[in-house]
Amino acid sequence: MKPFRYVAVLGLAAVGAYFASQQMISAAPPAKPLSSFDPQAKALLAQMTLDEKIGQMTQPDQESIKDLSDIERYFVGSILSGGSSDPKEGNSLQAWTDLYDRLQQHTTLTRLKIPILYGIDAVHGHNNILGAVIFPHNIGLGCTRNPALVEKVERVTAEEVRATGIQWAFAPCVTVPQDIRWGRTYEGFSEDPAVVKELAGPAVRGFQGTDLASPLSVLACAKHYIGDGGTSFGSTRRGQGLDQGDTRVDEATLRRIHLQGYISAVREGAASIMPSYSSWNGVKVSGDKHLLTEILKQELGFQGFLISDYNAIDQINPNYKTAIGISINAGMDMAMVPARYKEYIADLKQLVEEGVVPMARIDDAVVRILRVKFAMGMLDTKRSQLADRTLQKSFGSPEHRAVARQAVRESLVLLKNQNKVLPLKKTAARIHVGGKSADDLGNQCGGWTIDWQGKSGEVTPGGTTVLAAIKKAVSGKTEVTFSKDGTGAAGATLGVVVIGEKPYAEGNGDRADLKVAQEDVDAVANMKSAGIPVVVILFSGRPMILGTVLDQADAVVAAWLPGTEGAGITDVLFGDFKPKGKLSYAWPRSMEQVAKHPGDKDYAPLFPLGYGLTF
Repeated sequence: MKPFRYVAVLGLAAVGAYFASQQMISAAPPAKPLSSFDPQAKALLAQMTLDEKIGQMTQPDQESIKDLSDIERYFVGSILSGGSSDPKEGNSLQAWTDLYDRLQQHTTLTRLKIPILYGIDAVHGHNNILGAVIFPHNIGLGCTRNPALVEKVERVTAEEVRATGIQWAFAPCVTVPQDIRWGRTYEGFSEDPAVVKELAGPAVRGFQGTDLASPLSVLACAKHYIGDGGTSFGSTRRGQGLDQGDTRVDEATLRRIHLQGYISAVREGAASIMPSYSSWNGVKVSGDKHLLTEILKQELGFQGFLISDYNAIDQINPNYKTAIGISINAGMDMAMVPARYKEYIADLKQLVEEGVVPMARIDDAVVRILRVKFAMGMLDTKRSQLADRTLQKSFGSPEHRAVARQAVRESLVLLKNQNKVLPLKKTAARIHVGGKSADDLGNQCGGWTIDWQGKSGEVTPGGTTVLAAIKKAVSGKTEVTFSKDGTGAAGATLGVVVIGEKPYAEGNGDRADLKVAQEDVDAVANMKSAGIPVVVILFSGRPMILGTVLDQADAVVAAWLPGTEGAGITDVLFGDFKPKGKLSYAWPRSMEQVAKHPGDKDYAPLFPLGYGLTF
């Protein structure tokens, strides 16, 4: 254990956070605690059968419900669209809204008419819907160090989510990634728990607003509790990589690094939390009573409900029924059981009848779910639970895109600016643009964009690539030319090369080597061979090993995965705004530097945590 690991960079704030985390934590309750809805929740609970209670604890995936009458047959309390579980009619705004309404209408056929909570991974905007505003992933937002902006980003996201009727976002991700080889690094604001703690609360406020019952509020879900960013390389079930692996640290370290975001999320009233697939010292978090009940619910005073990750309960024990009992008794309140929902329901009912899962645990779980539904106004009989389609007039609007554009320009980190090549002049005679990502919106947005894994190319309408943004930003007399491989730059005034990772998500992004791809190295070399100043813009979900790219580039901008608003990049390139982003992750010189942090032996990054130039 290294209690002062971040002190050199963060000073007294980190020291205070560390000592606070070693003691019983009393998070300040939200303005109107969820427990204030207990009288209504318990009155409704008293009317419910065991089948109806278990239904509230069940969340299937919409694409696995082959007969929609299962919604009323099993009293289903929640439904999700996981990964690429999309409407059969496609990913349009109307298709998603129609899907939500179609499913929600089935709850009116149940005895108690309790509406479903519909959950979706809106992790950088309402990213499953064509035409939605796609924001920078959290790694970029962490570089802004701007809590008010993070809150604004999630407020816009909430409004776009509610435009489809959906009321629950599986966000924010408040992980604290400690090894950038992890494919989910970009989902974390920072490797630094102090930064994550600072931004987690505003993100929750952005989603939930000041009143969960507001038609513009969305239920937030802080994830993935706890230690998902601290797994050891090679500790996964498949024996390689990091995703869903084992976090091997003592409890003091777990609290100091990985608990901090949850302290502020709970304090701001986060009404749902998703436990992680990962393990802590060999025990699956989704079945760990000390973590779920003793720390989160009792010590932190979390009053909302816990939702398991996608099929996460399956990993607890080879026997599915046994796994269910372990998880529910540990404190899990709702189970994300995409396709096995009938089996889960039958097994959980048997476990209660056999006395393995006490009825008191079932009642506690259901009260937690119902208190959230009451807080959200979902059980107000005077209020329709179908989508309010009047909200769609602002979906993907210029006003929403302006917020994303601000987030892009504040997230950019200027790593190098030799001979003050930046800012560029809008009146340059000719700018040659190159690189595989210069005119590729899919690479610019990254994973979790329309498809779960994301994809290269034209993923969604309404976005602006860097090439398009440059053409729009320059003067009418400036010629803008383009070649993907960076050739043909001879005679240009200067060059801009946009390189980086192709989209991925979760374990598919685990990498043992983070070197920049050879095609990117070649594109920069081709551009530089023209003898002109070269600006490199890097799209990536984590710091990359730059190698010769750093030497050949006159300027390097870490743009992360900025989303649809490429004009935020040209705002900085051409000097309309000064770069202000600060690294939320240290930038390693080589793979030997990966997973080293302040206080570690041989810690000597290329660019330290908090680094960032300006003009």
